[in-house]
Amino acid sequence: MASSKRPNKGVALRNKAAKTSLRRVAVNLVGLAYAVLCLAVLPVSTVEAAPRHGIAMHGEPLYHASFTHFSYVNPDAPVGGTARYGAIGTFDSFNPFIVRGTAATGLREYVFESLMARSYDEPFSLYGLLAESIDVPDDRSSVTFRLRAEAKFSDGVPVTVEDVIFSLEVLRDKGRPNYKSYFSKVLRIERPDARSVRFVLASEPDGSGPDRELPLILGLMPVLPKHIYAARTFDQSGYAMAVGSGRYTVQSFKPGGQVIYQRDASYWGRDLAANRGTGNFERLVFDYYSDTNASFEAFKAGLYDVRPEDDPGRWTTGFNFPAVKDGRVRQVSFETGLPSGMRGLVFNTRKLVFADRRVRVALTALFDFEWANKSLFHGVYERTQSYFDHSELSSHGRAADARERALLKPFPDAVSAPIMAHGYEAPRGDGTGQNRANRVKALQLLDAAGYEVRGGRVVARASGRPLDFEILVARPSDERLALVYKNMLHRAGIDVHVRSVDPSQYQGRLDAYDYDMIFFNWAGSLSPGNEQSFRWGSASADLPGSYNFAGVKDKAVDGMISALLAARTRGEFVSAVRALDRVLLSGNYVVPLYYAPAQWVALWDGLAYPDTTSLYGYRSDTWWMKTDKK
Repeated sequence: MASSKRPNKGVALRNKAAKTSLRRVAVNLVGLAYAVLCLAVLPVSTVEAAPRHGIAMHGEPLYHASFTHFSYVNPDAPVGGTARYGAIGTFDSFNPFIVRGTAATGLREYVFESLMARSYDEPFSLYGLLAESIDVPDDRSSVTFRLRAEAKFSDGVPVTVEDVIFSLEVLRDKGRPNYKSYFSKVLRIERPDARSVRFVLASEPDGSGPDRELPLILGLMPVLPKHIYAARTFDQSGYAMAVGSGRYTVQSFKPGGQVIYQRDASYWGRDLAANRGTGNFERLVFDYYSDTNASFEAFKAGLYDVRPEDDPGRWTTGFNFPAVKDGRVRQVSFETGLPSGMRGLVFNTRKLVFADRRVRVALTALFDFEWANKSLFHGVYERTQSYFDHSELSSHGRAADARERALLKPFPDAVSAPIMAHGYEAPRGDGTGQNRANRVKALQLLDAAGYEVRGGRVVARASGRPLDFEILVARPSDERLALVYKNMLHRAGIDVHVRSVDPSQYQGRLDAYDYDMIFFNWAGSLSPGNEQSFRWGSASADLPGSYNFAGVKDKAVDGMISALLAARTRGEFVSAVRALDRVLLSGNYVVPLYYAPAQWVALWDGLAYPDTTSLYGYRSDTWWMKTDKK
């Protein structure tokens, strides 16, 4: 799935994608045969509630119990060498689980582990890591994990049931708000034996039964050593050393500027199937740079090895330095099977200026994507038409099916008729930069919302107050686009102020919802679940630190989230997600922007990666150093 040199290697990508699809079909058939065999030889009750090696959100997991490695790794990858990465901004904490502070990059991925490991070849499936098995009844009213006897933290202390229970309680009570949201649904905790822990789950308030995703969420809960973190003030940031059970430890750091991870020579889980072919570098170095321009110059100078790129101008024209020309730096495009997610200009509907949906629709119409894509982005982007574009979960171009209509029936005004009929269609500019037709529509909407044009400015008809707001940014690329959007709005008589702040101040204002409009990118998932409540649920709208940046409070949104969490089949799930998509799009909470057709990464020579990528795209933890470059 990867092509080198320039990103427009469509044929090579499609050929590799086809090979990967065939590989996945083959693996699926093996998994299906295994599942059928299990059903043939075991009583139904045993299949439904017996310890197993893995779990899928819907249906059966792809890999059977005897699998040796995931298909997107090189199981024979050599170990050694140092991989260097660039990070933007700074850090002041080694605790990635709390709101306060900015945690060092890589802690959650490299130092801490969960009870189970995620497979990136499937929408949402988990396999044993700290836990050797998972036991879930058919109604998912509880989940039991049995710990591996050999699991231990980096200081040599065994991982115990007490550590698991402590982790849930401290994350629920003092961690980020999403942990409280998830883990408060645990009704009680039981200890069947010395190595097992059972979480009994509460039913949802709407009477739909237990949250069916919660057993998997608990499987991904980071497990912290109680003997270390019980002695600390957990919700305070700082440089107290991170201690976990993962394959790396923090070797050294420079406050705010650099962190170095060292592969743990005594790591307990190196031979597990879920780990094979991963964690191949001896050391990982993360150096921090003030902004993307400084970071790019450092990459050109060879100060770090891997640069994911999100600037199409730089990707298309900026990689013309000598190291690219002589082959020491490669540009690689990785295809994914992920939904695009939603990158947009977010309306803070808590603010009076954006309380009227008609104002939000008008401001959306004034963004001329066609001109911006051609003039700023070399025409490489695709316009976002859905929160789940590029996947079966998207409502774009699809009429609502019978299941969707049944789910939406209690909320007759939640979805507009056009979006119910064929999904959302973003306003199209004419590409000239004038956008006259959409400007006329926008002014008509503003007139209906109580505004009029006086002296070339849009003002409230009753008070004479100008329609104006601030766009808060922290990155130069966002500032550039914000200024372009400002000019587009200025032509219609709307005043916009663009305010640039440093990353720490920006994060603080996000956590407190202290902004009018921001840029944000909600990543896409093939198995959206509880995080949707944290992004769009009414309960999260006033919760500091949530991702509900738009301030959405909508019973229809809450209902669709409950429906997707309660879905038992993939078909029911897809319908519920599409219904949620329609409700969010009808609410016009963001100005939808665009997404790249692939993942763009530049690599210095010396790094190697597997021939196949995962459903989620590239995974840098599966890469390795060429043996002649260590």
